[in-house]
Amino acid sequence: MSSFDRITPLQLIKRSPNVIKRIPAIIQGMIAAKQKKEFESVGLLVERTVNKYPLRTAIYYEDRTLNYTEFNQAANKVAHYLKESGFKKGNVVALFMHNRPEFLICLLAVAKLGGTTALLNTAQTGKVLAHSINLVSPRLIIAGQELTQPIDDIRAQLSIKEEFFFCAADGDVRSNPSLSVPDQYVNIFANSQNSPTDNLPDTALVSRYDHFCYIYTSGTTGMPKAVITKHDRFCWASNLIKVFVQLEKEDIYYVPLPLFHATALLASWNSVIASGAAIVIKRKFSASEFWNDINKYQATIFGYVGELCRYLLNQPPKASDGRHTLKKMFGNGLRPGNWMEFKNRFQVPTIIEGYGSSEGNIGFANLFNMDCTIGMGNATLVEYDKEKDEIVRDSAGHMIKAKQGEAGLLIGQITDKSPFSGYTQKDKTEAVILRDVFKPGDAWFNTGDLLRNIGCWHFQFVDRLGDTFRWKGENVSTTEVENTLITHPDIAHCTVYGVEIPDTNGRAGMATITPQPNTEVNYKELFEFLSKSLPPYAVPLFIRVKQKLDTTDTFKYKKVELKTQAYDVKKCNEPLYVALPKSGQYTPMNEDLQMEIDGGNYRF
Repeated sequence: MSSFDRITPLQLIKRSPNVIKRIPAIIQGMIAAKQKKEFESVGLLVERTVNKYPLRTAIYYEDRTLNYTEFNQAANKVAHYLKESGFKKGNVVALFMHNRPEFLICLLAVAKLGGTTALLNTAQTGKVLAHSINLVSPRLIIAGQELTQPIDDIRAQLSIKEEFFFCAADGDVRSNPSLSVPDQYVNIFANSQNSPTDNLPDTALVSRYDHFCYIYTSGTTGMPKAVITKHDRFCWASNLIKVFVQLEKEDIYYVPLPLFHATALLASWNSVIASGAAIVIKRKFSASEFWNDINKYQATIFGYVGELCRYLLNQPPKASDGRHTLKKMFGNGLRPGNWMEFKNRFQVPTIIEGYGSSEGNIGFANLFNMDCTIGMGNATLVEYDKEKDEIVRDSAGHMIKAKQGEAGLLIGQITDKSPFSGYTQKDKTEAVILRDVFKPGDAWFNTGDLLRNIGCWHFQFVDRLGDTFRWKGENVSTTEVENTLITHPDIAHCTVYGVEIPDTNGRAGMATITPQPNTEVNYKELFEFLSKSLPPYAVPLFIRVKQKLDTTDTFKYKKVELKTQAYDVKKCNEPLYVALPKSGQYTPMNEDLQMEIDGGNYRF
């Protein structure tokens, strides 16, 4: 199916012969997810699964395994220890750790006590990391031993008491809990070694409306925002996704995505818990190890983002392509241009593309395996003028619904049945709420995404709007990058935006800069400066130099033309630079280099 095809009812039934059979199961699953009382909290959800499948494997990690009883008992030990240390319901823990079992153990321990875990992005450093921590006023921090240095660098900027800097040793702490950690940290697993393993009475007191975790997003305002995820959302989605992907207790879910992201935590691990399946945690995604891992663990489902699929497609073809245990995939961001190539080359029969966001109140899932769509949803799309970068309104000031087949801005109505919890900062929450959209008093969540209705309640993702673009599976805030660039002494003005590189997912960062008068910019030093100040995915790949940046009447930089011209040497007529992979600097652009980039000779 191409990106311009329409879906008719006959097409839907023909392409998905089980569509009629699946509808009753999906409806029943949605009802059950809302009604089941044992899903009051994450702790109770896990304990229910432990009682049902005590000896089933819960976690695979490298050559280690934990069954559900072992996982639950490990979390109980940490929870008892934290309680003895004065931790109470409503307190916040900042968790800064790579993917490994201890991440989920600590997360569950805090949830059982009714605390909230702030899931810090492990790529953050310096002032961005300090901002993310101080934003939620945590009582304590749990850092993985592998990430203590970034914490030490900002320790003086944090208001956490010295005795509440905890550390999880980087090793198998279950079999060897006495593994040492840096002296300035409390060894959380060594200290909790002799704590009780029984479930805590505190867990029964956790409400479905209590905060389970904070997941950070760049949003459109610069510094990260902390998105509120309540126990109710995690638990309800766990059973719903279980039904959507038809997850069974025998399934093994391969998750190489960072656990601090919603795709891994709220769209993968939660359904694993609900079904009694197992999760395979990968410390860091590796395209070369991927298929070996799938067969090693006999994984049946893969939690993805589109960027990972492109990395796999870029691997040299092998005779073994297609010989694996994988039956399905569930994730987001797989572009139509890569969809069929991936499905055919690797022989993955079912791709369940979804759509959603950490904070959003609307979502989609490709329930009937229709190629190149984000699936079904009861969505509202409104007309959006990309040239003016604004929503189109009628003479009465109301928004106008987009026609079928036309790209429109996705908005989600905020009601009791589809609430919007928002962020920890009220002003940030209010900034993404649209009011009086179709009638006085109504309120809608602005997703910032353009979608297209292609028929039969099926939709396709078109583009992301505003000051955020997606690259390497991460949201990049243009404001954050601009604020960093402008602190460089050689730069007077700058604007940042995303541009497309052929055969890549998302948009690569590009900055147009105006140097200070009579200044010669050292572009190798500029790259080093940005690499130290920003996460790797946020460092602009392209730099364009203009002596004057055009602005609107309200002094906003005009980005539409810059985005259109991108890094086209013939259109720019000004110096251009590119950070080629592993070069460690910005290299001057020319037509030959542009042709090589567009031809896919460089793997960004």
